Formats: sequence, C-alpha cells, structure tokens
Amino acid sequence: MIVELINTGSELMLGRVLNTHQQWLCRKLADLGYVVTRQVAVPDTGSDILQAVREALGRADLVIATGGLGPTSDDLTRDLVAQLLGKGLREDAAVLAHIRSFFESRKRSMPERTKVQALVPEGATVLHNPHGTAPGLALEVRPNPFRANGQPSWLIMLPGPPRELRPMFTDTVAPLLQRVLPLASGFVCRTLRTTGIGESVVEEKIDGPMRRFVQAGLDLGYCARPGQVDVRLAARGGGAAQQVREAEAVVRELLGPHIYGVEDEDLETAIVHLLTERKLTLALAESCTGGCIANRITNVPGASAVLLAGLVTYSNASKQKFLGVQAETLDQHGAVSKPVAREMAEGARKQAQADYALSVTGIAGPGGGTAGKPVGTVFIGLAGPSGTVVQRQFNPYDRDTFKQVTTQQALELLRRTLLSGSAENLV
Repeated sequence: MIVELINTGSELMLGRVLNTHQQWLCRKLADLGYVVTRQVAVPDTGSDILQAVREALGRADLVIATGGLGPTSDDLTRDLVAQLLGKGLREDAAVLAHIRSFFESRKRSMPERTKVQALVPEGATVLHNPHGTAPGLALEVRPNPFRANGQPSWLIMLPGPPRELRPMFTDTVAPLLQRVLPLASGFVCRTLRTTGIGESVVEEKIDGPMRRFVQAGLDLGYCARPGQVDVRLAARGGGAAQQVREAEAVVRELLGPHIYGVEDEDLETAIVHLLTERKLTLALAESCTGGCIANRITNVPGASAVLLAGLVTYSNASKQKFLGVQAETLDQHGAVSKPVAREMAEGARKQAQADYALSVTGIAGPGGGTAGKPVGTVFIGLAGPSGTVVQRQFNPYDRDTFKQVTTQQALELLRRTLLSGSAENLV
C-alpha cells in the first residue's frame, strides 16, 4: 500500500513552527501497518497545495493532508480539494451546530467567518472534532482521474493544531482506515532503545548475527540521537510476530544491559520505575546541566514518590552553602573536578536523606576550557549505600547537546547501578 503525507503551512517553510505532524503521524500509521512512502510540506499557496494533492493522488492509495481547514484566509485545503475533484461545497448543519455550541460553551460570540468550516465537499465524510471547530474530512476518490485505470484513493484531511489532530486520528481515522483500507498482511514493528554505546558499535555487534533475519525479510534499522541509539525490527506477513520476537532475543543477548527500554520509553521513565520498585529515593546536585536531570525525572508521572530534592548549584558559593563542598577542595582542584563532583553527590545525599544522589559539574562552553580540562569535560558523581563513584566524560558539543548527553550519561550510571547493585565496575 502506498501512503503519502502532505503537511500544509507557510509557517513550516519559514521554520517558525516545528513540523511534529510528520513524526507523529508516520509513527502512528506505521504502528497500524500503513508505512508512509513519501511526505512533503508545502506553503499555504493555492498552486502548491493543488500540485501536492494532485501528484499524491496520482501515486498513493492513501493521502493524508494536514492543515488548511480553519476559518482564516490562508486556510485553503478544503476549497482547493473540492475544486480539484470537481465537487461542490455544501453547508453541513451538524458541523455548524457544533461550531455554535463550541463558542456558546465558552461564552463567546461566534465570528461569522467561522461558518466557512461547516462547508463540506460533496461525498465527504465528516470527522468530528471535539477539541476545535474545524472538522476533519475523509473522501474516497473513485474513480481517481489522476491515477492509471482510475484506481481509487482515499484522501483524509485533518486540522493543523496537534491538540485537535491527534485525538481525531486516534479515535476516528485509525478505525476508518482499518475498515476501508484493510491490510492484506500483518505488520509488526519493535524498537529497542539503547544508551551508553555508539551507533557504529551497535551495528558492529549485531550486523552479522542479524543477516539471516534480514535475508528472510526483516527490516533492520538504526536511529541515533544524542546519548542513545534505537534499533528497529519490523516484518510483514503471517510469521511477522515470530520473526520479530526471535530477532529481538538475539539483539537483547548481544547488547545486554545497554538496552534500557522499548518503543517510546525514555531513560528517565526506566529510572523512576526502578526506584519505585525498589522503594528507593533520589537527590540531585546539578551545575552545568542547570536542572535538566530534574526536569527529565519530573516529566515522569509518579516521580514525586522517588525524587526528594534537586539543587542547581551553579556558583562555587552555592556548592559550599547548600552541599557542603569544602573551599579547600574548590581551591585545590577547581569546580570541575572529581573531588568536587564527589562532595556534591555526598552533600546532596546527606541534605536530602536520600538513598542515592547524582551530581554533575562540567564545562559546557564555548569558553572556559583549559588544556587539562577542555570544553566538554564533565564529572558525574553518584553517592549511594555502597559508597561514591565519579565518572569523567568528554562531551564536546554545543551547549544544548552537551546537556542532553550529560544527563543521559548520569541517568545511565544510576540505572546500571540500580540493576547491578554497585557502580564500581562502571567507572
């Protein structure tokens, strides 16, 4: 099945808005077995939208277009699609009633212009939008004048705001696709998430043993991002589930403890779960990461049961005042050093009365480095029941990437320690 995605919006082309639709929709479609073949983003101009829709309908069984269904002058998708397919627009009474109710429930008057959203191309199915005023639209193009032999295609039009698009896709579009475009064969996809190991090393370890699976039709892929590498295993057909299970077992055996989760699970989620299961608590002492570890931990529901405190001690004075770091240690070794990371972790653990405490101190740059401690140098401390360990890492990246990688390394040190009971063999 050929699936194409069209995202409309001049703001996307100007870089003013991040196009999250392409990642989210591709993932949701792939999970259902509808793997996107092509995706394109175009500005809010009539000629560009018309060309994109016409070309996609000439190739694809399923075309999904996002944006351009609202009430403003640059919302052109609905009108242009009707024009392209030679279909009239009719006012849908139920949609208009929903728009009126939407404004009344908020005690706001309904602008006259919003009524345009109730116009529906002939033959289109309305997709209810409980979170906004612009409905989605589904239309079977049969016969399809843009495709060889008139082979039919489905065209789905979704509103642009993610808070409206996502529940509409999940609640309405997904069931519709499974009904009108059932897949001939099953599709199974499994993602294993790793950290503490580079992409080339991951491939080196598993490439040979995985060849027999790939030759049998398995799709093996890698996705590297700061501090982690995802391994994707996908297969189609009646034996897809068994094939993916067997391949996963091989990957787990080869990569072992580097695998921290599956699918969308983040490292911080794994940490909170491990601490919760073991009834353990955590404290944080951050300098160069500026609270990024605390931010990641507190993004996880249930973090309040395990995180006792997070201190951002950016200055030397705050390290001394709140963590008990000795002035002599700072004078002799400098703020970015193994002894200071040790005292930060031990001080945070003591102050919070936590089972474990993580500390980070480093040079994010672009200035401040020396020959002995270049920009990117960071020390990560972990204090726990069995003592304190400190890792030295070198992350010569821009400041944002430096923070991301450093927090990943700190959380991984904690995760491996929780699993093994000791961090001594990890330093």
